[in-house]
Amino acid sequence: MPGTFTKIKTAFNLLRRIDFNQLAKLSQKVDLQKVVEGFSKLDGKQLSMLIKMMEGGDRKKKELPEINGDFYELHLRLGDEDKALQLHVREFMEKEIKPIVNNYWLHDEFPFEVIPKFAELGLCGVTYKGYGCPGKSFLMEGIIAMEMGRIDASIATFFGVQSGLAMGSIYMCGSEEQKQEWLPAMHELKKVGAFGLTEPEVGSGAAGGLTTTAKRTDKGWILNGQKKWIGNATFADLIIIWARDVDDGEVKGFIVRKDTPGMTVEKIKGKMALRIVQNALITLMDCIVQEKDRLPGANSFKDTAKILQMTRAGVAWMAVGCARGAYENALDYTRTRKQFGKPIASFQLIQNHLVEMLSNLTAMQSMVYRLSELQDEGLLKDEHASLAKVFCSLRTRDIVSRAREVMGGNGILLDYNVARFVADAEAIYSYEGTKEINSLIVGRAITGFSAFV
Repeated sequence: MPGTFTKIKTAFNLLRRIDFNQLAKLSQKVDLQKVVEGFSKLDGKQLSMLIKMMEGGDRKKKELPEINGDFYELHLRLGDEDKALQLHVREFMEKEIKPIVNNYWLHDEFPFEVIPKFAELGLCGVTYKGYGCPGKSFLMEGIIAMEMGRIDASIATFFGVQSGLAMGSIYMCGSEEQKQEWLPAMHELKKVGAFGLTEPEVGSGAAGGLTTTAKRTDKGWILNGQKKWIGNATFADLIIIWARDVDDGEVKGFIVRKDTPGMTVEKIKGKMALRIVQNALITLMDCIVQEKDRLPGANSFKDTAKILQMTRAGVAWMAVGCARGAYENALDYTRTRKQFGKPIASFQLIQNHLVEMLSNLTAMQSMVYRLSELQDEGLLKDEHASLAKVFCSLRTRDIVSRAREVMGGNGILLDYNVARFVADAEAIYSYEGTKEINSLIVGRAITGFSAFV
């Protein structure tokens, strides 16, 4: 009976919310005395149903927590200027990229119309000093990569190739003349670059197995060989080509300009991931490059590795962005998708998946944040970047898989975004060093033994 009394009291409290004019109108339609007597005869179940009916028109829509993949609020560690930049990049990606990305991904095309808008961000060469570049921290470079990857990993890859690999090769290994010629134009995206290291038969073994050759002659350097998976190459104004000098056996770097005789570029088709990225197969047949276009600071693979180390941290951040985008899209979906009469986010098993995703995402964010701090402090080592690449790309696969799972069949549709993250995570998992190769780099550092062949 105490429970029934409480429910009667609740019902009367609801009636008391009716103002005098409404009560007068109601008394003309019903006998209020009989209504009161009727309440006393209702059992608990009937009262519960009545209260739900009466509350229905008066109850406000439940306010849900903000969807925020930065659960530990790491952004609060940034200064005001950097916070504003992060939000500026997020706004750009939400406004300019998100509405068009699925269509371009589906058709395996690049949205060239966004390049001028991209240039207005002024972020290419974000960590470099001089040449019009912003001179920001490696931490901000990572956060920018995450914000781009949160919407689309292909656009983040385009940025990473342009700003990191291509510009980085010139910034770290180029002559002053080369820097003056290329870096300002690349910063403004008036010139687009690509980075040619991987070959059809040489990926992980690039350090000692490059088959592309360079021979110095009176006419210049003659390059022969092939490069594969070269992002941006189909429309690049310059491609950094890494080749082995036949005379001393060392790897050297070259700036190969667009339409150089002897170089052909063929788009790779049929990809299941990063479909917006225009990867190419490059064939070099007696391609002549002048000495002025050789990178004077690139004289061994150790110089190449410095560039890869610098950019590998960005790939780990990109993996975080991909995972965050999948998590936030999945969380939003589960709060609006209803089954059995209520949002599926209210079910225990769905919440367990979401918490597992958020746990991994938060661990990844904490790791890459510290990784970039080490880089800014000049303490970054190969094994630091490799560990982050291994962990983040592996956990991203798990997060995107769970995101697809909680979305059921809709998880494989582009319209719901997560399907694209699932596919793109596979490419991030492999490029800039596979899990196995990066694991061996870390293993060598912690054991003192090299397990490389």
